[in-house]
Amino acid sequence: MGNKLLIAGCSILLLVGCKNAKTESADAVISGMTSLAITINDNDLTIMVPDSTNGKIEIVEQSWGATEIKIGKGFQIAISEGLGDVTLKKSDVKADEVNKLKRFVKDEPSILFWESAITEPEFHFYMTEKVGTLSYIIEDIRELGFNEEEIQIMITAAKSIKLAAKSKS
Repeated sequence: MGNKLLIAGCSILLLVGCKNAKTESADAVISGMTSLAITINDNDLTIMVPDSTNGKIEIVEQSWGATEIKIGKGFQIAISEGLGDVTLKKSDVKADEVNKLKRFVKDEPSILFWESAITEPEFHFYMTEKVGTLSYIIEDIRELGFNEEEIQIMITAAKSIKLAAKSKS
């Protein structure tokens, strides 16, 4: 009986410890981020982005329909309305003879995260995200190479995109 109680007690402590570790990890990412309101094709959205301690927030609406969000050199994404095609993007990445694919870090139906190199290793991502009834393509601004941690922050931001509160009604 005593052994069963000891095992049960250890199990509970382990579960509580794991739960707290996940919460602290998630809070650490969010604690350095702030909510940013953006409008894409008359749709009011919000997205979590690194706060101003990482650099000045710049929003540029491109003529081809993309909205670019730049915060310093380590956070630069483009968001455009559209269904996107992760499978097609994957074949384009594989076929790139200049920026050669080294490996896929994440290869899922709605997200592609890869390492490539021209001379030095760099990371990129491409994802599709459904928000309400609309779909968006979110990707890094490819002219720059990013490290793995920077891309992970961009992916976390991209996954946070949602309709602004006033758009829900």
